[in-house]
Parts: sequence; C-alpha cells; structure tokens
Amino acid sequence: MDAMSKLPPELEGLNGATSYTHGFLPLAAAYCRRLGIIETVNRLVPSKMNVSPGIMIQAMVLDTLSGRSPLYRLEEFLAEQDIELLLGENVEAHKFNDTNIGRSLDAVFNAGASKIITEIGVNATNIFNLDPTTVSYDTTSTNVWGDYRGCEHQEETDAPKITYGHSKDKRPDLKQFMTELLCVERGIPIFGKTLDGNSSDKTSNNKMLSHISSIMAKHGLGPEAFVYVADSAMVTEKNLQELDINKFVSRLPANYSTCNKTIIAAVNADKWTELGVLAENPDTANRPAASYKACEATVDLHRETYRAVVVHSDSYDKRRQKKVDKALVASEKEIKVKLKGQISVFSCEADATQAQLQINKIASSFHETTSSVTSFQANLPGRPSANKSASTTTKYRLGWEIVPKKEVVEKARTIAGCFILLTNVPKTGKNALNSKELLRTYKGQYGVESGFAFLKDPLVVNDTFLKKPNRIDALGMVLIIALIVWRLMERALRVYVKNTKELLPGWENRKTDKPTAFMVSVSMFGVIVIMLRDGKRLILKPPRSKQAIYLRALGLNELVYIDPKFNFKPEFYMGGK
Repeated sequence: MDAMSKLPPELEGLNGATSYTHGFLPLAAAYCRRLGIIETVNRLVPSKMNVSPGIMIQAMVLDTLSGRSPLYRLEEFLAEQDIELLLGENVEAHKFNDTNIGRSLDAVFNAGASKIITEIGVNATNIFNLDPTTVSYDTTSTNVWGDYRGCEHQEETDAPKITYGHSKDKRPDLKQFMTELLCVERGIPIFGKTLDGNSSDKTSNNKMLSHISSIMAKHGLGPEAFVYVADSAMVTEKNLQELDINKFVSRLPANYSTCNKTIIAAVNADKWTELGVLAENPDTANRPAASYKACEATVDLHRETYRAVVVHSDSYDKRRQKKVDKALVASEKEIKVKLKGQISVFSCEADATQAQLQINKIASSFHETTSSVTSFQANLPGRPSANKSASTTTKYRLGWEIVPKKEVVEKARTIAGCFILLTNVPKTGKNALNSKELLRTYKGQYGVESGFAFLKDPLVVNDTFLKKPNRIDALGMVLIIALIVWRLMERALRVYVKNTKELLPGWENRKTDKPTAFMVSVSMFGVIVIMLRDGKRLILKPPRSKQAIYLRALGLNELVYIDPKFNFKPEFYMGGK
C-alpha cells in the first residue's frame, strides 16, 4: 500500500517536497493504464461529474487491489497516495467521497456494467494476446447482512434482486446476489455480470448461451471456433438446444440414468487409456496429485447423440467413496444378522456339513461367508471314577468368516471414482480434442472457481451507499475489473517463466515456476519516492533485488514509480496461447 510520509531529516532542505512509500499499487496502475480502463469507462458512461467515471472506477479498482476492504473510506485512503501517479490526473482526495462514488456507480449501472466489462475483456484479449478459443463459465453467490427490504420487488427491473436463494456458502438464512463469470486461460474474465440472488445455474447458463456468440464475435471468433466449458448445471434439453453448433464440454449429471449405465459399461469393458497426472502443482504428502484414465463412449440425450468420455480419478469425489464405505458396513451387518443364533457345535458330522453348506450360501452385496468344520474331543457328561480317565466323544465345530467380495468392492470403488465428460467436440479431425486434451480443457474450470474468492467479501456490500441493488451491480463490475488486472499480472509472471526458463522468487526465498500476483503484492513494499514542488519525482530508495526481478517479469521498470504516464508494451507476454 502506498503511504505518504514526511521527508527524513537529511532532506528537510527540500521545502515543499513530499515523500511516498510505494508498494504494489503503481504496478497495478500500470496494468490498468495498459488496459485503458479510464478511457473505456469514460467512453461508455456519459457524465458531467467533476471527477470522470473512469477516474473513479480505476480508483476503486486499485483500492480493491490494495488489500483493504474495498471502497471503505476511499477518500482517506487516497489522501495518503500519489493520486496523479495512480490515476494519471492530480485529483484532490476529497472528491472521492461517498456521494461521488455513489453517483459514479449509478452512472455505470445506467450505462450497463456488463457492457463495460465486455469492452475491457476485448482490450485484454487484444493487448495481451489471450487465447479465447476456450471459455469457462460459472456462477457463485455472495451473502449480504442487511435486510434489503423491498429489493425483491424493486422498480429497477434491470438491477439484481437481493433475495434468498440457493446459497453456495451454506448460509440460506442470508439474502444474496449471484455473480457470473466467463473466463479464458487461467481464469481471466472477459465477461461478467451480477445476477438475482435466486438465479438458477441452469437458467443463467441458458441466458449466457443465448448471447455467447455475440460476445465471442467481439473477440473475432465465429460459431464452432471456441469451446464453451461449464459444470453439469448446463446440461439440460433447453441449454443443449441453445448451443446449436457451438462446441461445449460439460459433465453429464448423475441424475441421468444413462450416466450410471455408461460408467458401468466402461468399467466392465476395462479398456482404459491412461492419462496420468494432469495437475499443475506437484504432489505433496497431504495432497497427492490425482491420476486419471479414460474410456470413450457415446450417449443419447434428448434425441441427439453426444460424445461421452468416462473419466476415472484415483482421488475423485470423497463423498461417493464414503457412500461405498457405508454400503460395506451395511453389507457386513446384513450377514451378521443372518448368522445371529447360528449353532456352531454339532455331535454329528453330517449335520455340521449340512449347516456349513447353508452358511456358505449366505451373502450380501459386498460380502460372502466362508466356513470350515473341525473335529474335537469333548468330555462326556458325568464324573469319571477315581481310577479312570474322563470319557470323550468326537464333536464338530462349525466356524465362519465374513469376507469382502474383492472384485465387487473394487468395481464399486472404480465406479464411484468415475464421471462423464459430455461434449460435441470431435476426437478426430478438425478442432479435435483427444481424451486427455478434453479433460485438461474441462479442468480449466477451476480458474473461474478460484477467482470467486476474490469477489466474495461481505464487507464490500455492507456500506451505506451500497444499499441500492443498482450500485451493487456496478460494484460487481469494479471487482471483476480488479480480478482481470490481478489475473493478467499473474499470467505475465508465468509466461515470463515459461519463455525465459527462469524461476522467480517465491515464498521463503524459494524459487518457483508458479509465481502468483499475491507473492508480488506482499513483496513490493519500501520503495521511497520524493515529489518536488514542481511535480518532478525522484526515487530515494529504489527497488530491492527481489522487487527488481518481479518488475522485470511483469514487463515494468523503475519508471512505474515516477511517471504518471508510464506505459509498457506486453509483446513479451503474448506467448501464453
């Protein structure tokens, strides 16, 4: 976080000069500038305010990226910053008050928040050469703590309704709104929108599919030129029809009867193609990477035939494996009940053998019974005489053991470890994806899910000027833009590693090939800049060695701390496809 401070004693002779201790924000501001956030917002949002909407939105984006609770006392926050360096204009801090913020959010809502995100997404794709041929879609819910009375019946029909709905955070007692994201590469949003709190994933998928072609056309892609990736909520008759000729990858829901039948057929056939480990991160003792295998099949849904890839993961769905564990316990208990009261000692071998045959027939879904008959000598009743040994007779003991049906249990666990990827992407020919490529494409969905944590801060929506749903809609746009900047910076770090084969500093001074934007944000404190009365800036304390490495990896240099117009060319970072 940038912080303004008094000059040290040795520089007090520089009358009227001010010093700033910079951190991560000048780097983020450079990426905002490269994306053209201010210009894009000002072009799309008509306004006569004394602070342009673009300036206000970029200020809120940078505040979000600062690590503070976004938008909380923005005026006080910016009073400690070099505003001209971060926003390109020397705007007085008091103009970033709650009233002006609210007016800016209202203006953004009226212009269309999703329209602005779409334009910035196009900028990101063109400037950083993102690969839009695979797009991932998902939604999440965000809880709010206020009553939001009347929001379910608000007059502003385009504003999201703050109401009760299916809570993905397991807080059905709280009202909420939903957020949808359409992302490329490592979860970089190119489209996003705030939805009603009771929105259904099936319905929101349908609405997205109804205009996905127009969104992708802005990125220069026509039908069949991209693959739409979504979770199993997408798979409905209406959604599959809405896709038309567009390509998709999803997961076949287990409530389709053909799902379990296709999995069982694949397990019985036992003709798997080994896919190996696909995880980006290495194994750890606590979280070993999953290994996959696949089997190609087809399924018929709603009068159409689709490609179905049965995928087995050796660590898939712990809940389903626990279900098998419970079934095993119940299966063993079933046999124990049947064996209760069974006679185990017989005087006649034929009787013992007959009982053994009956016990060997006792079985359940996952267990069977094995038994054996052994003879032993038993004393006859009565006390023997003093000079004679006890009289004995031969008896027969029936023993049994409950044992699992190994092949059946193994098959059940294999079935529990399977899911089906449903797609219309061909496995051969033009734009084909084999089983491994298809699974890797689907797994890219995690990038969208990991971005949702960035957007789910309850404090954001509790401030008084956000009690209007239309302002929450505009705030959602601010957070999504902040996520775009964050993801682009992280992508730049990883492309740098890929292109140079040079590892970057990670945690605890360890080198890493998976650097994150968060690593940079917590490592960039301490650069001191003085600004003279004439507005000239001088670096008093330059970036340290580790900080300089991060700057280089991001395509930046020391000028980012002293030049409000600093811009950079990201050609080096255009190799991420």
